[in-house]
Amino acid sequence: MPRQPRTRNRIRLLFCFMSLLAAAASLTGCSLWGGGEKTGASDNKPVNLIYYTIGEPDKDLQLVNDRINEILAAKIGVTVTYIKVGWQEYEGRLNTMVSAGTPFDIAYTPDYTHYIQQGALLRLNDYLSTVGKEMTERIDPVFWEGMTMNDGGIYGVPTNKELAMREQWMYPDELVNKYGIPIARYNTLESLEPLLKTIKEKEPSYQPMQLDKDSHNFFALDGYEYVVDKKIPLMAQSQDSQAAVVNIFETGEAKKVLNTLRRYYQAGYINEDAALRESQGLKRGEKVFWKAAGGGPLSESSWSKDRGYKVDAHPVTPVLVTTESVRGGIMAVSADTQHPVECMKFLNALNTDPEIRNLFNYGIEGVHYNLDESGQVVPIRPEDSEASAGAPPDYAGVQYTQGNWFILKTMGGDVPDPPDKWEQFRESNSMAVKSGLLGFTPDLSHMPIQRENIEMVWDKYYPGLMTGSLDVETELPKFNEELRRAGIDEVKAEVQKQLDEWRAERSRGL
Repeated sequence: MPRQPRTRNRIRLLFCFMSLLAAAASLTGCSLWGGGEKTGASDNKPVNLIYYTIGEPDKDLQLVNDRINEILAAKIGVTVTYIKVGWQEYEGRLNTMVSAGTPFDIAYTPDYTHYIQQGALLRLNDYLSTVGKEMTERIDPVFWEGMTMNDGGIYGVPTNKELAMREQWMYPDELVNKYGIPIARYNTLESLEPLLKTIKEKEPSYQPMQLDKDSHNFFALDGYEYVVDKKIPLMAQSQDSQAAVVNIFETGEAKKVLNTLRRYYQAGYINEDAALRESQGLKRGEKVFWKAAGGGPLSESSWSKDRGYKVDAHPVTPVLVTTESVRGGIMAVSADTQHPVECMKFLNALNTDPEIRNLFNYGIEGVHYNLDESGQVVPIRPEDSEASAGAPPDYAGVQYTQGNWFILKTMGGDVPDPPDKWEQFRESNSMAVKSGLLGFTPDLSHMPIQRENIEMVWDKYYPGLMTGSLDVETELPKFNEELRRAGIDEVKAEVQKQLDEWRAERSRGL
């Protein structure tokens, strides 16, 4: 009993001390019970971020958005307005938004360098070492190396996936078995000719070869990679540390490719609408014998799901990490965002929290997918009912645009992913070889007229030549002449100068 007054006094003192702390916190704008970080929210209301990405708007997009916001608000005090823009409209829409100053916070960014040079993206370095530290450590360091610009800045968060997007050629498994085709023997465009001839003659329901207006990087088969982007046809040999920059369409390798494609088109092996056909993935049930796509380990499994029948795939390029491959799925923050910390909290969660990442990718469990006894995802497809046969799924995330793959559940169903799928990806990444051009980013912001003129010429000739639709002997010389008039030689000289400087800096360890 004699100690009771002393205990009461201690309680009073503690209460007074807590009151003083609370008063001090209110003056500094901090929360006594929170993390002490000012988030921009008031009255505990979550900060809402405007997020744009590519993909056809889904029937259930709002339903998924609502569920996402329930979880985000509870976990990190953030919500998002989740906006998907169609495949053909996205780049034009993003360009317009940036030019007009339309507010947004985060966007999938297909032309990383272009938007940086426009000053449209936020430099993230300071945030990556603080609020984004966990994400930074989870993502393979080679991605960050490829994301780093010449000024040392990082302006986006890459998708943590396969490091090397190998060019792969795919074929229907049914025909591979029927004709006993050893697909690993076919590694050049020219070698395909007898196969295409057989399919044309014996399998009339199949299109022997499918191309589209964006075509494929057949030049990678000869070791070339783009040093700017595809619409500026300047390339260099990936593994040659002293390789010069060339206009690829002035090389003997390119002429050989174009002549082969022309021969295939005239023989009826290539689809007639190739030069006009928009770039698109595999259509379900579409009967195509040969198609190329970039992919990593186990790509044939996902392609089989997309096509609706089993396909076999064979990689025809090495496990090479290029600047293009590591920048294939970037989420960037607007330079004008009012909520940089919240943007990084969201990106950090998307790359580290399996619940959030799987929700973005697959939708809501029990509504858009079920889990089988192995814990793998089995989509609930609209075609499961007769009334909606052939309809698109009610929700489907675009996997390569939305964060860390290695925390995703694997897919089950008729062609299930192997249980060790992500271990196979990690093993492949560990064997990848870095290109000698990894991270090189030429700055052509002072040459906008030449760039625009070159792209106009590219649009005029590239789709026709790269699908075999145009005569090579007459049109290739015109293409190169118009490229020269547009300024390709001046741009090539500038890129070569910057590449020489970049190589010299790297050799000095700068």
